[in-house]
Amino acid sequence: MFVKVCGLSTAEAVREAVDAGADAVGFVLTASPRVVSPSQAAALLGAVSAGATPIGVFRDEPVADAIAIARAAGLEWIQLHGARSRADVATVHDAGMKLVRAITMGAAQDEFEDWGEDLLLIDAAVPGSGKSWDYASVAALPALQGRKWLLAGGLEAANVAQASSAAHAWGVDVSSGVESSRGVKDLAKVRAFVQAAKATAAA
Repeated sequence: MFVKVCGLSTAEAVREAVDAGADAVGFVLTASPRVVSPSQAAALLGAVSAGATPIGVFRDEPVADAIAIARAAGLEWIQLHGARSRADVATVHDAGMKLVRAITMGAAQDEFEDWGEDLLLIDAAVPGSGKSWDYASVAALPALQGRKWLLAGGLEAANVAQASSAAHAWGVDVSSGVESSRGVKDLAKVRAFVQAAKATAAA
């Protein structure tokens, strides 16, 4: 099970996620309670040990701006939310970077298709709400069969096993489900989530 912990803003939280076994860590570089500056993200890279992938997260920025900001932060992966196109995917790859394309369950059918992104992320219809949703509704989507994609939205240590199994997810992404308050990561919750998700894969 591929596990990404997103919205990290302190070296302690990054180290906790990576030490627990997270495969990727996300730095929010767009307007959010979890936002960090490119220089802060660059500094946090020092806490990311080999084997974990740091990813810069963007929402509605033009793709060229996201690429420039990610480069300033020293990142090679970007995650794009918001209205995107196949041309955006090509632009990211032409820049020599890798892409997580994020969509919601309310997206148009063609958005679930493979646009050439390196990973697809599927979030709740209302992203950022922190509320669980009908995870099993993703499992039957023909466009996802045999692909690498991440499940997000309303996940926490207590439900990640059931949710990822119901959705037939390749990986999971968490942010608010490992926080003590909005934007503040709880180190114990971070570790518990990663361990619970990894145990699901082992089982």
